[in-house]
Amino acid sequence: MGFEGNLQALAGGLRVKARVQHPKVTQRKDRPGWPWIFRYYEDEIQPDGSTKVLRRYHEIAPSKGDGAISKKQAEIERDKFLAKLNAPTAEEAVQQVAATGVALFGEVARMYEEGYLGRVNQIAKPTRVKEKFYLDEYIVPRWGKLRLNQIQPKAVEDWLHTTFDSWWTMHGVRAIMSRVFYYAEGHGLWEEGKRSPASKAKLGKKRYKNERRILSFDETARVLARLEEPNKLIIETCIATGARISEVLGLKWRHVNLDAATIKIEQRVWHQDVGRPKSEDSRRILGIGDLAARFREKAAADGAKPDAWVFHQKRDHDKPLWDSGVRDALHQAAAAEGCDFPGLGPHSFRRANITWRQEVGGSAIEASKIAGHADLEMTGEYTFVAPERQNELTRRIQAKLADAGHPARKIESVIREVEAPPTNSSPARDGVSVLDGLALGTQVVQ
Repeated sequence: MGFEGNLQALAGGLRVKARVQHPKVTQRKDRPGWPWIFRYYEDEIQPDGSTKVLRRYHEIAPSKGDGAISKKQAEIERDKFLAKLNAPTAEEAVQQVAATGVALFGEVARMYEEGYLGRVNQIAKPTRVKEKFYLDEYIVPRWGKLRLNQIQPKAVEDWLHTTFDSWWTMHGVRAIMSRVFYYAEGHGLWEEGKRSPASKAKLGKKRYKNERRILSFDETARVLARLEEPNKLIIETCIATGARISEVLGLKWRHVNLDAATIKIEQRVWHQDVGRPKSEDSRRILGIGDLAARFREKAAADGAKPDAWVFHQKRDHDKPLWDSGVRDALHQAAAAEGCDFPGLGPHSFRRANITWRQEVGGSAIEASKIAGHADLEMTGEYTFVAPERQNELTRRIQAKLADAGHPARKIESVIREVEAPPTNSSPARDGVSVLDGLALGTQVVQ
């Protein structure tokens, strides 16, 4: 298919005419300098994709006085000007399409899939699969036949709210549509700097489908006690490091440094597909603390080799473990302890790690870096403040307020703080942090 065919597909049948124009060059004697002029025809693309033929005239240069040129020179300039109109290039024709946003959304979405989503080495497979699913199943069937300039924010907003129940799904679908418009802008098919109509759609107050919670320290210790290997070590690694389950299952023994007690996140496994981590920030080194001894035992038992999987399938050691089996075992253990809930999974322990790391003295920045988040806002989404922690902080405030009105009690309070041992919110007790104790599968008695 040639350039004209591609342009017709992009703009839904739009045709940019190629004319052979050779108008005469004449003098316009009613203007100073008697300028050389000629008249010509030009197609102007309308917002609905149709074309309107306009009759224009073009002034070349004076025929008399300063800067005057001959008629032959004027004819040469005329031919240069008309060359683009008589045989427009692909770039010039696309610029006409971009000027009014008449490209079909479906065609731009196809370009987006083949271009951006098609970059296997740059786009993680989970992202490609997810975006392609929503484009093919929802977005293109609804908006594909409309031109970019025909899509209105209110229509997108109504469609999102009536099509999807989850706030996060609406948020994700809106982001995909916005990226298609951004892709169009990058290819000259949408006005530069102009916001997409999808980005203007309002989603309302953020809401969650399942209750936002994490297991307590006590519940977690009880659940861990019911898990068998290797599921127990997998979950404990998620708790101790805050790594994603896909990152833990993507570990090979060359990524484990037993002497330094660290693991190196270099890849992840998703549906048995081995790929790069979710982002560059996700490529990181994580401390496993006292779990190093457990990893050492496993390495010895497995006869570990550098390119072997740390957590492999029983029947095929050349394949990484499926995460579904880990999730099932976790739900069964939690149900047996009476603390199972919708949304419980290895990822909820990633949230727990981020929360607990700050509770035992780590800063939000440290928690963010260890989690591999790009910004603190995402870390805030993962941080929970349990009622117990709230009451602990509240009572501290209440105690200080009570002491403020009684000088003698204030002095006693200061003495108690100096003499008292660290609480569970202190970074460590006897050299072992609460998180480290939990990683060993032991319950720290407060």
